[in-house]
Amino acid sequence: MGSSDSRLTAQLGSQVGHWIAGADVAGSAHDRYGDVFNPATGELARRVALASPEQVDAAVKAAAAAFPAWSAMPALRRARVMFKFKELAERHSAELAAAITAEHGKVFSDAEGEVIRGLEVVEFACGIPQLLKGEFSEQVGTGIDMYSIRQPLGVCVGITPFNFPAMVPMWMFPVALACGNTFVLKPSERDPSTALLIARLLKDAGLPDGVFNVVQGDKVAVDALLHHPQVSAVSFVGSTPIARYIHDTAAAQGKRVQALGGAKNHMVVMPDADLAQAVDAVIGAAYGSAGERCMAVSVTVAVGDIADALVARLKERVPAIKVADGMDPSAEMGPLVTRTHFDKVKGYVDTGVAEGARLVVDGRGLSVPGRENGFFLGGCLFDDVTPQMRIYQEEIFGPVLCIVRARDFEEALQLVNSHEFGNGTAIFTRDGDAAREFAHRVQIGMVGINVPIPVPMAFHSFGGWKASLYGDHHMHGPEGVRFYTRYKAVTQRWPAGIRAGADFAIPTLK
Repeated sequence: MGSSDSRLTAQLGSQVGHWIAGADVAGSAHDRYGDVFNPATGELARRVALASPEQVDAAVKAAAAAFPAWSAMPALRRARVMFKFKELAERHSAELAAAITAEHGKVFSDAEGEVIRGLEVVEFACGIPQLLKGEFSEQVGTGIDMYSIRQPLGVCVGITPFNFPAMVPMWMFPVALACGNTFVLKPSERDPSTALLIARLLKDAGLPDGVFNVVQGDKVAVDALLHHPQVSAVSFVGSTPIARYIHDTAAAQGKRVQALGGAKNHMVVMPDADLAQAVDAVIGAAYGSAGERCMAVSVTVAVGDIADALVARLKERVPAIKVADGMDPSAEMGPLVTRTHFDKVKGYVDTGVAEGARLVVDGRGLSVPGRENGFFLGGCLFDDVTPQMRIYQEEIFGPVLCIVRARDFEEALQLVNSHEFGNGTAIFTRDGDAAREFAHRVQIGMVGINVPIPVPMAFHSFGGWKASLYGDHHMHGPEGVRFYTRYKAVTQRWPAGIRAGADFAIPTLK
């Protein structure tokens, strides 16, 4: 993607505030603040203002005030704003990616890929006039026609995680805005700056003030949004306990909710798989972005006699991953996002050892020259993991891969289907029958066949099953349009000059 000037990030100082009604809103001396670190150095980079309920109320009211005019705007004009935003975001893509790397830690090339995948949803939203078309039935009864339309909901909220500060918001707001809604984004307080860059680009693209707002914050801001009477819908991506809380709380307030939760994505490697291809896939999918992806492969199920060869190759490859500052062009894996998260992931490795799993590659104790205080953890590889272990059951969200051995296809399938999470899975095989059977029978929302991270393209929809999704709709794509609109059916008849009088029976079409 192209280069850009530093006009956007030049406006980001030592403090990060909010974006309400088309303008920056700085924190005050009376506000609470959170710390934002550079994960590669461990240094405090800036502080982020944590919104009060009153500031959340101001953002929601700004969005509510902007809704009538924005929703009444022709869909084609809304789409043109999305076209312009896409152009500007592409122009500033390198700057967006650098901001992501600076606060999240992922390598720059991965951050660039995140921006690209987010902009694919913007491209999808640019076609909104076609996507909002309803249906028409002529002469459903004598002189009576019917048609259906989809209309926007009102103020929609996005609560997004730290691991994709650009892409996940772009899974939400482009479709919501193009459908005619207004939006309040509550990004992660761990990497909050990207949201403000996006807000400024949307303003430059011609988005009216108040249509898109950003409130930084923690649980105080989240609860204020979930209970606000003018919020119509809530979209969330994060851990399963919080997803369940978001869904239950917002639904109890009568709001529409889609809450995407955690994952424990299994990649099944069959005995006939192309071993070199499978190893490459596992390395990238398990350790890319330091495992901080909801679609990361965290369990590899080695079927039959391929297990020993697979583990032997991974034992060679994992220590060779280049771990460095994300802005280092040679880096393949960066640091974890915070010291707290580093300690949590390292604790899982300690737990796995205590539980009796065999730690084939130990990434603890890694030191990156010149970045000794960064939050770096080397790739870790466990073998002989069993379903009873915590490292198998729980989402670790770090560069830790568990190898589980299965006797045959049926045992591997049962392992995948028995897990509480149902986000993504993959199978590597040359056997078309095994691949088809797996895709048909597996109880998972997103399935890859010789594809390790099966994230659907923007014109399909993203979402898992079981404890990985609370709500009825997957995210972006056609499901996103359905989530951000409500269906209305209209039955019409025009007077023909003959009055038949009142009819007290239930209407029937004759």
